[in-house]
Amino acid sequence: MRSFSHADFLALRRFPALDGLRAVAAILVIMFHYGGRQWGWISGWIGVHIFFVLSGFLITTLALREEDRSGRVSLRDFYLRRAFRILPVYFAVLGLNVAVHVMRGDFRSSGLVDNLAYYLTFTSEFVDLPVAPFAQSWTLGIEQKFYLVWPLLAFVLCARVFARRLAMTLTTLAVLVLTLLPATDNHDSIAVHYIPLILGSLLAIVLHNPKGFALLSGLTRPVAVWVVGIMFLAAHWSIWPVFQWLSGGVVSFNDSYLIIIPAYSVVVTLLIPTLLAPGPGRRLLSTGVMRYIGDRSYSIYLVQGMAGVAVAAMFPKLLNWPTLNWIGVGLVSLALADLLFRYVEQPLIEVGRNVVNRRKKADPVVAAEPALVPQPA
Repeated sequence: MRSFSHADFLALRRFPALDGLRAVAAILVIMFHYGGRQWGWISGWIGVHIFFVLSGFLITTLALREEDRSGRVSLRDFYLRRAFRILPVYFAVLGLNVAVHVMRGDFRSSGLVDNLAYYLTFTSEFVDLPVAPFAQSWTLGIEQKFYLVWPLLAFVLCARVFARRLAMTLTTLAVLVLTLLPATDNHDSIAVHYIPLILGSLLAIVLHNPKGFALLSGLTRPVAVWVVGIMFLAAHWSIWPVFQWLSGGVVSFNDSYLIIIPAYSVVVTLLIPTLLAPGPGRRLLSTGVMRYIGDRSYSIYLVQGMAGVAVAAMFPKLLNWPTLNWIGVGLVSLALADLLFRYVEQPLIEVGRNVVNRRKKADPVVAAEPALVPQPA
């Protein structure tokens, strides 16, 4: 098998194995929320940070490729695409949550009404009642702020200059890490959740550059899949015992997360290059089932709360069988997510794509802008 080159990486239009990795993250989160203490050892809560690393990598890679094609990144088009990608399904599921709890008569007592303003403004990482319906949307609050600020830093302040962009990214990462120090008993920093997003973005910047890709090219070789794959599994399975050890006296309960999340995110970041080149990792995560779940992972994540309510109402005894419970919630989530994917998510993404294309055709400056050949750093 010939080596996977930088040109091969740039020629990839989709990363199918990363869809499969998103599926793994979605399954982990549902296991955490609905598997009970019996599945605590799987540490499914960390699945959201797999999503964060992937989001940083994919968003930055797409923007870098747009910059190569057009010479710049259109912030207006970026925000339009993000809006049509994120908002329709988000508000559709939020509206369904409101409707269901109004019909159940527990709209106020559930905590939904108290936190609705946070949900509507994507600030639910500040929600006081984490067990309230739709509380999982806190991750969207983190990502939305990243989407607002990151393009300004990476593609306006540091446009088309690899060294400056790399330095800015490393500086941002260092600042985020420094906000976590010193650890105290009361320290619980939201900044830690931005570290995986920046790590994914850093990986995209390095791989997009020919010299950077050469530096990490060893990770695209077949043997690296086994080495890094074993590292990833070891890191994941060690979260539970390490967390118990850290929070058992080494540091506080909250500060355990501040150590585990960055360390785990580094391993996930190293895993991504191993899944780009042809090999066992890419084959395993690119199967039809994994891609099917991965494509619907955003909707699955949002709709899981409603699925949990539905399963509890239809099969209340499943709460006594944690494994069957999370599998049931997962299947119902997938069914609901498929409907959202087909009739909300994909149609509105296409609308957003058409809006962007019409704007480009109507703008003589954008339409006449020549495609620039990427310059070496």
